[in-house]
Amino acid sequence: MMLPVARTRDEARLYLDLTPCTCGEADADWQHATGLLDGELVSVYDATCPSCTTEREYAFALPDQETIADFPNFGGPEPSQLIDPGRWITLADHLAGNLPADDPETSTQALQIAAAALTEVMKFIPPGATAVPAEAFKTPETQATYNTAPGRFDRTRLEVVRRTYEGTALT
Repeated sequence: MMLPVARTRDEARLYLDLTPCTCGEADADWQHATGLLDGELVSVYDATCPSCTTEREYAFALPDQETIADFPNFGGPEPSQLIDPGRWITLADHLAGNLPADDPETSTQALQIAAAALTEVMKFIPPGATAVPAEAFKTPETQATYNTAPGRFDRTRLEVVRRTYEGTALT
């Protein structure tokens, strides 16, 4: 069985947060463990949906090498296998567009995560290319995100927006 790799715990938890239960509930009290699946060490997350009591479980392959970095630590230089560039940019948009005016600490953290999400988008740009290719978008929703504004996935534009988020987070 070929499982997608969760490059870091932060990436796995974000994927779980972005993947609601079939009833639509996004919140869950995820428990984490490692285990063996077909003789391979895997990372397993499970929870009971608080709304409909459905048992949910996700297993992810572990990366060949752990990436050590400060929060948010979504992974190394390779693109995510869990979250496509359309979901990353939607996350960045949501975080940067919903900053609480009265909580600078939460705003700073949100902008740091938004900047990291844009870094993740750029990992989908192939060497020598200037933008994320259309085939990187894996769902109808994220393909629509791309089709609506493909210029948003240009490396230069992504870098400018990311630097803006990083600079704003420091002030």
